[in-house]
Amino acid sequence: MIEIESKMRVASIEPVIAALRRLGAVEGPRIEEVNWFFDRPDRSMRQAGEGLRIRSETHSDRDAPLIVVTHKGPRAAGPLKVRAETEMRVDDAEGARSMLEALGFVRTLQFEKRRHRWRYDDCLVELDTLPHLGEFVEVEGPGEQIVQDVCGRLGLDEPQVTDSYAELIDHWLIDQGITESDEKILRFP
Repeated sequence: MIEIESKMRVASIEPVIAALRRLGAVEGPRIEEVNWFFDRPDRSMRQAGEGLRIRSETHSDRDAPLIVVTHKGPRAAGPLKVRAETEMRVDDAEGARSMLEALGFVRTLQFEKRRHRWRYDDCLVELDTLPHLGEFVEVEGPGEQIVQDVCGRLGLDEPQVTDSYAELIDHWLIDQGITESDEKILRFP
């Protein structure tokens, strides 16, 4: 699968929610996530622009958490973030973490995220809040033009954020003086 998305940092997600409602978008669940990122000990995946993640999602409309293992390939050149993405669902986050560690991967980062999912015009519109980083809007769809059109209809003209959340968190950690030897876990208070 190819992921095509536009991500922007916003001062507030409230105007985006108002626009989604005005446009008749379909409101989806609110999601509490825990994300664990892994890499090879030499950090070669990150250097190649790849990502390996286990995500546990607790949805407002589901009883059991959804656990997904994801590999993201390097980004293609262009105005939006376009990259190959492979995902699989698993039943046991701890088992998946243990398996990746047994295969030689090391955990490099853990963070929480709150997400409010919407659907509009063949696109997912995800309103994200991350500890210390603030609020973001991601629009993901089947093609670059539709993603850009949806962003325009939502009044989103903020600059594109091309870094992944993991990269944004790494920059924040460096700015805070938190080093590789420190435990890299970002949680909501």
